[in-house]
Amino acid sequence: RPAIPPIDGLDEIPYLTNETLLDLEQRPESLIIVGGGYIAVEYAHFFAAVGTKVTILQMDERLLMEQEPEVSDLLKRKLSQRMAVHTGARVVAVRPNRRRIQVIAVDQATGDELEFEGHAVLLAAGRVPNSDLLAVENTGVEVDEAGFIKVNNRMETTKENIWALGDVVGKAMFKHVANEEGYIAGSNSLHDEKLEMNYHAIPYAVFTYPQIASVGLTQREAAKNHRLLIGYARYAEVAKGEAMAEEDAFAKAVVDEETREILGFHIIGPHAPILIQEVINVMAGHGKIGEFFTAMHIHPALPEVVQKTLANLKEPEEWPHPPFPDRRPI
Repeated sequence: RPAIPPIDGLDEIPYLTNETLLDLEQRPESLIIVGGGYIAVEYAHFFAAVGTKVTILQMDERLLMEQEPEVSDLLKRKLSQRMAVHTGARVVAVRPNRRRIQVIAVDQATGDELEFEGHAVLLAAGRVPNSDLLAVENTGVEVDEAGFIKVNNRMETTKENIWALGDVVGKAMFKHVANEEGYIAGSNSLHDEKLEMNYHAIPYAVFTYPQIASVGLTQREAAKNHRLLIGYARYAEVAKGEAMAEEDAFAKAVVDEETREILGFHIIGPHAPILIQEVINVMAGHGKIGEFFTAMHIHPALPEVVQKTLANLKEPEEWPHPPFPDRRPI
């Protein structure tokens, strides 16, 4: 269920969550979104597209903190062309003000107080598990410190013959992951031969504009245990992307230098969730980059961006920061 952050005055206003927002019968004239994750940026894109004046207040230093920093930077630059985006802004209080709502935030860097006003407020500050409502302690099923139900890779809980799956286990909160966990749990509950869930190549997409899709590790995560090669390619480096005039959209590859295994892949731009599927399929197998060059790619077509990204591999320090100096983030 939606997490409700400790903001002074919340009990005095009719705030929205990602669930109650679906009950709206007309769009608000202006909307302040508290948060900067998937739910925040997807609803921000939608409401801006239908004419609502949108303001995002994100406590962290950038949007989509789980994403690569350069992906987050480009997303902020693109969204800022259609709405107000404030990162490093921690909301501390809300107050009713006639037919509007006043929102007070603190600039995390300077400590300055910031004031905003809108017709509606959407809380998009994360999720909490429903295990407390289920009273799972009565069954012998254990939960972790955050309340997520403990399971192994067979989706077995700490209580024999009880399985758990989906968001409540806290592994990866996506519907496609829950579908796979459900298959594993269902099979293991019925058969002696046990299956195990594999989380090494979890894909996900963010349906904002521009679209974002990722699978596997970020560069920072992968660098903890691997020596890396990093690849970048803009859409405009292949014929189809150039014809689409996509100057900013790009892909990034994170590869193990020794084994040439793909550890992570990240795309921001049109059709990103579709483009990344061939990477997902390869990572589910051997995961070697050579498979992308033995398979013929249609020309001109956007999947050539994937191939181009893997043809541009360098050691991380060889890339400028940001990787596209003429497209500096705001």
